[in-house]
Amino acid sequence: MHKKFSCLLCNYNNCYKWNKPSLKILSQRELAMEKEMTILITEDDSGHALLIKRNLQRAGIGNEIIHFSDGEEVLDFLFMKRDDVHKEKHYLLLLDIRMPKVDGIEVLRQIKQDPELCKIPVIMITTTDDPLEVEKCYQLGCNIYITKPVDYDKFIDAIKRLGLFIMVVEIPKINRN
Repeated sequence: MHKKFSCLLCNYNNCYKWNKPSLKILSQRELAMEKEMTILITEDDSGHALLIKRNLQRAGIGNEIIHFSDGEEVLDFLFMKRDDVHKEKHYLLLLDIRMPKVDGIEVLRQIKQDPELCKIPVIMITTTDDPLEVEKCYQLGCNIYITKPVDYDKFIDAIKRLGLFIMVVEIPKINRN
């Protein structure tokens, strides 16, 4: 009898990508522990930020998560000039577009123009599904664009799937000092 499991990439039981005897299948918790990255959530809606954080944790993400309530805060953090703040760090940025002070598009622009910070993967998570906004974000260098579902259950499911995705991606280090 074969053991059933779900593919971490496509959520399909007994997916052929993972059904190979030579592959070591890690638990979700083991995968999360192997990733030494910090997840930066930049979201002005504290309720959405809390939902994202809780559902990433429910998906098995045990990484440090730092929440910023506007674009100015995350830019101040990333562009800090202290010697030890960002040395040899792995970051993943989850970024909303519509925020006070500095919007997500400007945050994306500034990060992708910096020679070291441009390595940070940026996942846009926003309610905006305007095709022009989507295209603009990809032109500026976002890696993934996710539209937040209006339905609560679908939103939670999308974040859990994002958590599974985060467990299998490789994130480059930044060496900003």
